[in-house]
Amino acid sequence: MKKEHFKSSLLLVLSMLLVVSCTDLEIEESDSSIADSETEFTGIEEPGPFIENLYSGDLKGIVENQQDLYALNEVTTDELLVPTRGTDWGDNGIWRKLHEHTWDDQHPYVLNNWNNLNQLVFRASQIVDDRTTNATAAEKAEAQFIRAYAMFWVMDMYGVAPFRTPGDGPEVNPMVMTRPEAYEFILNDLNSALPNLPARGPSDENLRPTQAAANFLLAKLYLNKHIYLGSGMPAAADMTRVVELVDEITADGYALQSGYFDIFKPDVDTETIFFTISSVGNRMWNGLHYNQNSSDNTGGGWNGWSTLAEFYDLFEGDPNTNIPGSGQEERRGYVPTDGSNLGIGFGFLIGQQYDENGNPLTDRPGNPLAFEKQFPGLAGNNERTGIRTIKYHPENGAFAGHQIIFRYADAHLMKAEAIFRGGTGSGDPLTMVNDLRTIRNASNLGALTEQDLIDERGRELYKEFWRRNDLIRFGKFADAWDLKINTDDFRALFPIPATALLSNPNLSQNPGY
Repeated sequence: MKKEHFKSSLLLVLSMLLVVSCTDLEIEESDSSIADSETEFTGIEEPGPFIENLYSGDLKGIVENQQDLYALNEVTTDELLVPTRGTDWGDNGIWRKLHEHTWDDQHPYVLNNWNNLNQLVFRASQIVDDRTTNATAAEKAEAQFIRAYAMFWVMDMYGVAPFRTPGDGPEVNPMVMTRPEAYEFILNDLNSALPNLPARGPSDENLRPTQAAANFLLAKLYLNKHIYLGSGMPAAADMTRVVELVDEITADGYALQSGYFDIFKPDVDTETIFFTISSVGNRMWNGLHYNQNSSDNTGGGWNGWSTLAEFYDLFEGDPNTNIPGSGQEERRGYVPTDGSNLGIGFGFLIGQQYDENGNPLTDRPGNPLAFEKQFPGLAGNNERTGIRTIKYHPENGAFAGHQIIFRYADAHLMKAEAIFRGGTGSGDPLTMVNDLRTIRNASNLGALTEQDLIDERGRELYKEFWRRNDLIRFGKFADAWDLKINTDDFRALFPIPATALLSNPNLSQNPGY
């Protein structure tokens, strides 16, 4: 039987919705999700269903949520923003603060993300714990993988990682790992899990971890090691390790695939290493206009999320239109004018939009629905400001449950970057980048710089959770971009939520907050 105690600093304040003006941070039992029992934790009797819920429940919810993990890694960058349109998407300024870099330790998404990830770490630990004696080696490996994934993001985003064993009572404050300690913990979890995970290539079963998924996350660790350990420059040996790990993924049968937007269909392809059954609805409808719809979502879009003109301009093609024949590379997509694809385009939607019959759409006041590149500001926008982005498409299901977490093109670019940064292995970085660009119908680069690498990662991986991580590694997260107010270096880490500091005296606030 599963018996457990949860300390509020890990499962924390899930019912609170803090706003910036909130000053009453007293923790009460009613504020927290606390599962308690009269006896101590003695293990999980049925590990199988419990582990299934880690993936189809906990991880699914974290990945499909447009707030929290996704928003903190995308809306804080030059890639996405959520402008206020009248009163729509105002939400007490919580979206604007992310793009402006003016968040603080009471921002609700900073808190919710901390809660969700730390809860997943704790729940996975219940399977890894020695008291769960009837878990198989494969089941414990899956739990170690999901714990490593969740702790990776805690370490990456907050710079520390609180941890408690399932047998600790509620009177025990969770210990707090430093970033280097958390790095080693994650590394050990993945290396321990690897031999007991299946060696599997492209498959519709890759919603559960494989050796390739573990190697992918290990490659992320080594690629960012100099950031996490604060050592300055990447070590050649670490970059060589990235190359080796990506080569192991390739050996499992993964490869670049042509047909960029086909990768985001709920089908087996050669690129998807790890995915969840998370709904992709948020990824398409949060940016489409209210009058853009499909047969299985007649309510239309939510008309919020957009991108900056400067990010759109990273792609080849006419800067002012994206209709077919605009000289664009495949990844920039296109806006159909003939009613195809339900009238909804792929990639970046700019200019006049059309319905499923090829008729020009209008906004709700009756103006031509032509998406504009520029914003008057983060507030005061009309229904048409901002280029919209879409990778998952409603013609494949308006809320299909198939969202990619790890993709081979990312691994391919990690290897190119690692060799560029001094790693040893087969392949030339420029050739590797150009191989990808050729598949994506983009012209070859004549030379390769750091700027080329970060730009290529943006073009290939937009809206896939990695932009913040990439900008930090390339030293660009504090750069200025349109409508951003602060360029503080300390914002490479998020603050420890105020309520977590109150509930766990072992935590200290990150510098600058």
